[in-house]
Amino acid sequence: MLLVEPVRFHPALRFHSTHAALALLLFAIELSIALFVDDAFVRPYLGDVLVIPLVYCFVATFIEVRPIRLVLGVLGFAFAVELAQYFEFVHRLGLEDNSIARAVLGTSYSTLDLVAYAVGATLTVACHLRLRQARAQPIGEDRGRSQRQRADS
Repeated sequence: MLLVEPVRFHPALRFHSTHAALALLLFAIELSIALFVDDAFVRPYLGDVLVIPLVYCFVATFIEVRPIRLVLGVLGFAFAVELAQYFEFVHRLGLEDNSIARAVLGTSYSTLDLVAYAVGATLTVACHLRLRQARAQPIGEDRGRSQRQRADS
């Protein structure tokens, strides 16, 4: 006899090709930054900004969830990883010699990384809202309204 009923999640699984294409593009950009860029801005900050939409698009490829919930979940995950770096999680687990653990979890905490993640989350939401707004308007409708507004002025 079970004391607690198992929780059954039934997320709307699907494959969203646009999110998949964006995730692949962002992954290629991130990989290029990691392999070919060694500077004081693009690699440490732009890479952190782009990781939020990358993870967002990857998850949104397979699971249908409200965008604000997804971006907050991704942001929370990124903050948790950064917090693990602050507490030297890799070292505490004895994984300092494991290059995969060091690459995935990271080893150096920075408050600016948290800012970069927040910027990435903000840009992700802004892009999502803009694209949703653009999809909702039939082609040419926006132009017609702006021409009428100019004529009325």
